[in-house]
Amino acid sequence: MYCMQVIGSLKDRDRIPGIDVALSDGEKWMFAGHEVRVMETPGHTRGHISYYFPGSGAIFTGDTLFSLSCGKLFEGTPEQMLASLQRIMSLPDGTNIYCGHEYTLSNSKFALSIEPKNMALQAYATHVVHLRNKNLPTVPTTLKQEKMCNPFLRTFSTEIRQNLNIPADASDSLALGAIRQAKDNW
Repeated sequence: MYCMQVIGSLKDRDRIPGIDVALSDGEKWMFAGHEVRVMETPGHTRGHISYYFPGSGAIFTGDTLFSLSCGKLFEGTPEQMLASLQRIMSLPDGTNIYCGHEYTLSNSKFALSIEPKNMALQAYATHVVHLRNKNLPTVPTTLKQEKMCNPFLRTFSTEIRQNLNIPADASDSLALGAIRQAKDNW
């Protein structure tokens, strides 16, 4: 029939049926002639992994990082999600981000509600509306774009902290948790 393999996290092998190839953080493998590096990115789930293609400058983040958001914390903690996002942020700014869902338009509305003075976000949100009105995808985005606009990568933002009543001296993980809670309730 088909000669396909299901590739997933070693940490999920016992709970997700059908994983043929179980991978761990730091492993490398080849996909269609491209080197892929496995990055453990827990937070959304405890076994979440992302696939980084260094030669192509692309990362597939699944439900860890979305354009203008991050995944819900179903099994992870704000500390885990922050560490995962920081790992992704350490990649080159030109890295293309391929996320698991097309939520960018909705995410832009939330992001603007907590950081309305962010001019880069305003411009990107306008671009997102333009793309979606033409039924075009907003993915991929770039790491550079996300660093300028994604509130979950901007836990340091004074405007976000003030709008969500996050103390200025609160840790970035506490800020991320507060942003995630605000998004969950939005």
